[in-house]
This record gives sequence, C-alpha cells and structure tokens, in this order.
Amino acid sequence: MSVAGKASVEKVMDRRALNRALLARQHLLRRADLDAAAALDHLVALQAQSPKAPYFALWTRLKAFSPKDLSDPLETLSLVRGTLMRGTLHVAAAQDFAAIRPLIQRGLDRFLTEGGVYGRALAGLDLSEIAAAAARLLKRTPLTTTELRDALAELWPGHDPQALVMAARIHLPMLQLPPRGLWGRSGQPTLAAMADRLGAAERVLDLVDLVRRYLAAFGPASVADAQTWLGLSRLASIFETLRPSLVVFRSEEGAELFDLPEAERPSGDVEALVRFLGEFDNVLLAHEDRTRVMSVDHRRRLYTPNGILRAAVLVNGFTAGRWRIEDGKTASTLHVELFAEVAKPVARSLAEEGERLLAFAARHAGGEVRIEVVET
Repeated sequence: MSVAGKASVEKVMDRRALNRALLARQHLLRRADLDAAAALDHLVALQAQSPKAPYFALWTRLKAFSPKDLSDPLETLSLVRGTLMRGTLHVAAAQDFAAIRPLIQRGLDRFLTEGGVYGRALAGLDLSEIAAAAARLLKRTPLTTTELRDALAELWPGHDPQALVMAARIHLPMLQLPPRGLWGRSGQPTLAAMADRLGAAERVLDLVDLVRRYLAAFGPASVADAQTWLGLSRLASIFETLRPSLVVFRSEEGAELFDLPEAERPSGDVEALVRFLGEFDNVLLAHEDRTRVMSVDHRRRLYTPNGILRAAVLVNGFTAGRWRIEDGKTASTLHVELFAEVAKPVARSLAEEGERLLAFAARHAGGEVRIEVVET
C-alpha cells in the first residue's frame, strides 16, 4: 500500500471494486443514520431536475427519512434549490450553494459561447448589463422564468427573449423559491437572486476543496470523472496539487484513479442490496465512465429520447431496470421493469423494497408491486 505524501500508483481496481466504493460513499450499501442536512454535507448536492428526485435520493440512502425532513429546510432556505454543476438543478446546503456557484462559473459560460445557439443570439450585447438588469428586477419581487424573460425582452427589444433570460440565469446566480420543490406541492419555478436571499458565502471553498469533497462522495475517480461532475475542463492541475495527499489506482482500462487515503473502499465481494434510485440520481451522472454502475446498453435504455434519466433499479450494485409509480383514482401501483430475469430471492427483495417505496411515495396505501421483464 502506498503512503499519503508519496502517491505511488496502486493496484488495479476492477469494475466491481469501484462499484462497491461508490455505493459505500453514497450510503447505498447500508442506509446511513443521518439527517438530511448531514447527508447533504457529505453528498455535496443532490440532482433536482425532477422536484421529487432529491426526496427519493434521501429515502433510499437514509435509515429514517420523511418528506418534511427536506421540505422544511427548503422552506426556510437553510437548504436551497438552484442551478449548479453542469447547469442542472441541484439541492444543496445554502452555504455550500453560495460557495460552489462562483467556482463553476466558467463551466456555465460555455452555454453562451459564440458557437452556440444563445451565443449567436446574444452577439454584440453586454452580458453583464443583462445580469445587472435581472438583479434589479428580482430585487423588486421574485419572478417566474416567463416573467423575467418578458421583462428583459422589453429592455432589449428585437433580441431573442429566451437568449436574454438564459444570459441572466448564467451570469446572475439564482435560486428557485418554494413552493417549487416541496413534497406534495406545486408551483411554477419562481426565481430570486442568490445574493438577496443568502448574502455573502460564509463557507469558503476553492476548487481543491471541492475536488476533495467530490472524491469523498464519488471516488476513486479520474480527472475526466471530476470534470464531468463539475462541468469544468482543465482540472488536471488541481489533481497535481492534490497528488501528494492522495492514493492512486488504475482502472482495468488503465485510467489513473485518485482517492482520499482514509476513504472507504470495501471488497468487491461485499453484498449490495436492491435499491430504487429516483430520476437523475447522482450515482448515474457523476462520472465520465459510468460503467462502474451502469452498462452502455442500460444507459441507452434508462434515458428517454428527450434526455430524462429514468428512475432506476439497482440489483447487486448495478442498474438492472427502471421503475415508476402509477397513482390511479383508488389505487397505486409500482411498476418495476427489469432488463433481464432475476433469481427468485432477488425478485422477493425487489417486492419487499418496492412495498417500502410505495409506503413512502404512493398516493394510496397498500399499493401493488408489479415486476416484469421488458424486451430490448
């Protein structure tokens, strides 16, 4: 074994060992005895493109979790919902959100490059002026995306309104306010400027800190993996800065994988129980090489044509199917669609875990679990 400070290249970690390390860090081998805030402190942020996604993420990771454990801090803004990594919606602790958002700005800027659709539409405009105008509008009152778009279009007539609001959202950090994102409630996404609601970040982070937290939650990982998660390029220098304090492995394909010396790396033989992941779950999006949890074929089958990553089933640590809850007028049904036959004990485990999922999320009590194999 190498010693921290020397960072000699370690043994090859096969796909199963990487899988178990990821599941352990993500509290998917064993549910954690943590509250939502403590879980988020470790997980950094949770994907939230679907309003219910972070609730399913915490339910499947924590020993005790009810929707109000997330809804209540979202209402008080101790946890917040807004655009973070890769320009996608996340839920994070307020102080983490405020500290992380500036660090990923150059990654968000790529949405407005001259070669892109929005870049061409914004040619010749001062983007900082658009952001400043949006800040003034939002200081008066929170606005929906449509309201902000229309207000900006009045200030810049003749320009693409959608491009204007995109420029504002990229250059002005914003939050989506409740009731959007609250369990059992609905509402259009309503925007507020982050600075008006959170003030200056009290927690200080730099990219070195953020990469270390990424490794703690998702490692071992390559430079390309971290770049995929953050939506940033040119992170190799960060890893070189960290190299003396890390241990280094190789993937079966020869990629260099970095990790924290103290991080959990269980044996690939450790049992992994069945798990139900919500849409866009972090473990399915946080690496450039996702084969540690999802095969190339399963990746194709889990994505919809319009880019939605479906709710997934894990069997023995790897994706094995997808699921959805159908709430009828009088009954709820959990449909589990597997990509291949499973042994009877696994089917029983899926049914038992599915019943717990229905008890958590279904509209009607005592729902039915239906398991079937879907054709390729």
